[in-house]
Amino acid sequence: MTGVLPVTLEEATKTVQALLHSGKEYICVMKLHGDATEKRVGEVLKEFEDTIYQRPPLRASVKRQLRTRRIYYIDFLEKEKRNVLFKVGCEGGTYIRKLCYDIGEVLGCGAHMQELRRTRAGPFIENGDIVRLHDVAYWFMEWQQKKDERMLRKFIQPMENALTLIPKIYVRDSAVDAVCHGASLTAPGVVSIEGGVSKGSLVAVLTLKGEAVALARAVVATERVLNMEHGIVARVERVLMPRGTYPKAWRSGET
Repeated sequence: MTGVLPVTLEEATKTVQALLHSGKEYICVMKLHGDATEKRVGEVLKEFEDTIYQRPPLRASVKRQLRTRRIYYIDFLEKEKRNVLFKVGCEGGTYIRKLCYDIGEVLGCGAHMQELRRTRAGPFIENGDIVRLHDVAYWFMEWQQKKDERMLRKFIQPMENALTLIPKIYVRDSAVDAVCHGASLTAPGVVSIEGGVSKGSLVAVLTLKGEAVALARAVVATERVLNMEHGIVARVERVLMPRGTYPKAWRSGET
């Protein structure tokens, strides 16, 4: 497989939790084991849009149990002999190899995945701000020689970019250090909250400057937070900002 692969460094590795289940997009070449018309292939592809059941393949690194995954769209692009090119947008954790196998079963001729390219992983897209490995090697060598941090910024992005698609809660400066110590986020510390936050959803806690503080699990939905004066809004799961970055504004035992 080729294409987009987000790589995290140091403290930013904690943002992987936000990327694991984010949406993906692939361009796939599927090899049919028998003959099928373009019209029939296109019809069968559309049958797989929406929620599907999958059991991970034998070579998968996860437990082989039946699970559901969402196919947001699957578009037929072209067909040459028994090679079918299609684009698919899907929920993270979808096995395209298994998808090709299932499509072949429905077609009645069998099929397997021939080639696969990931064109999007969460907020990162192939035609966006991505770099190739030889670019990384070049700019890193430049940094080693010149010790100019601008060279590193050529291929290293802020970890906040990985949180682009996650609903966000912005907090007061006085609440930041408490959250960095693992305290639950309470209503008085919230300045604003984006729409779309539901109970149990993963949210990003940010400072007023847009700096990532933590990943948290929402306890209440957006509508309730807007009317809350007290109570817990979200429980911290992963702290992203080092303690002491913002001044301490709480007393021990208050968290």
